[in-house]
Amino acid sequence: MFQQNIHNVERVVRVVAGAFLVSLAFWGPQSPWFFLGLVPMATGLLGWCPPYSLLGISTCPAKASTASSSSTE
Repeated sequence: MFQQNIHNVERVVRVVAGAFLVSLAFWGPQSPWFFLGLVPMATGLLGWCPPYSLLGISTCPAKASTASSSSTE
């Protein structure tokens, strides 16, 4: 559906940071700001970030091109 544009290390960081922010609703200040943690958590779980996609940014390592190995001469 969506092409992954977030590196696996960044995905882990996003999920951990998002989970921390969401957990504030249970043990920290009781405010609706914990919903902000859902954004990095969702993008980390999906591996796709909409702003990265709009700006043409990708932190994933470049994949090897298979076009050179499949060409026949």
